[in-house]
Amino acid sequence: MIAHLSGRVFDIGDDSVIIDVGGVGYILYCSARTLANLPAAGEAVSVHVETQFKAESLTLYGFDASAERAWFRLLQTVQGVGARVALALLSALTPDQLAQAITAKDKSAFTQANGVGPRLAQRLISELQSKVGELPTSPGLTMPGLAAVADKAATGPLEDAASALVNLGYGRSEAHVAVTKAVADLGDGVDVETLIRAGLRELTAPLQSRAKS
Repeated sequence: MIAHLSGRVFDIGDDSVIIDVGGVGYILYCSARTLANLPAAGEAVSVHVETQFKAESLTLYGFDASAERAWFRLLQTVQGVGARVALALLSALTPDQLAQAITAKDKSAFTQANGVGPRLAQRLISELQSKVGELPTSPGLTMPGLAAVADKAATGPLEDAASALVNLGYGRSEAHVAVTKAVADLGDGVDVETLIRAGLRELTAPLQSRAKS
């Protein structure tokens, strides 16, 4: 089984890349995000690989990060999600965004991916809810901690505050993450209005930083 390849980019297509390793060209199917992050043809590259065997065929899938490969594997444990749909999801959402969407139960985030409708989006949320904290995300996002806080307050002030932010025009995933961070910072027993204000500060902080710069 091939798990990793290092070589040079030979050619990049719409959904795949050919990597030359010692004169042998390997075709790897990738998400749009991984393809966009690849260097130009002729340059050195190193990718994580998932090898899949079906009947008498062997297909390689390439990823520029181990977190993306881990999500590729997990997504395919859900009924109705094969390699093509998993790559479509990873093209539409980063591993962090997938984790956030599952925690926030944000079906609309999943339907951004080609081939994913509301029914499959709900299945993804239902089947992966308990597994999201086990997977890697970016260093700045600690999903196991956020998920624990979210589970504890899912039907209380956190959910009410997140809904209020959604009504103000924010996406459900970003609103849920902002309020969950506020709960983690402020502790239990915080009222809805305080959470809404804290969530707004989380959401507007990046904008204020860009304005100052």
